[in-house]
Amino acid sequence: MNNKIVFFVILIFISCSKVTPRKPINPKKSTTIFKETIKENKLLNKVEDAKILALIKKDSTKTYFQSSNGFWYTYIKKIEEDLPTPKQENEVTLSYNITDLNDLIIYSKEELGVKKYKIDKEDFISGLQKGIKLMKIGETLTFVIPSYSAFGITGDGNKIGVNQSIKSTVTLINIK
Repeated sequence: MNNKIVFFVILIFISCSKVTPRKPINPKKSTTIFKETIKENKLLNKVEDAKILALIKKDSTKTYFQSSNGFWYTYIKKIEEDLPTPKQENEVTLSYNITDLNDLIIYSKEELGVKKYKIDKEDFISGLQKGIKLMKIGETLTFVIPSYSAFGITGDGNKIGVNQSIKSTVTLINIK
């Protein structure tokens, strides 16, 4: 009986000893891939921004403003009155189209129809989500949106390609 107790005590001490994990044979930092991806994305974004800036430079008839959110915009119809702009949770009614940077229509206003959108509560094109907040009822703006603020590396799965910058002309019809 005494041998059994000693055996169990030794077993408990052995079982409770700290196990050290094994190290990989060829360790490779997991952050290497992330750093490379970030570097490639920054390069892609610079190329994309350069294309957009060249487009804006060629369009000397309009004045473009750069947003702090990474897109550019120009007024087609500007309302000078001091009217409210959409705030979070307002429901807006708008019409819009989507073109490529060469103004070839990807989706027409007729195809897209009139859209009701609840500010910051629904999934919508990221650049337009932020851009709509700059608008007053009755205004029409054209937004130039880089892919990282539009449909990104996946496109829309239909007509908008991978890493494709877009232009969108939006008219704000109503704010509720």
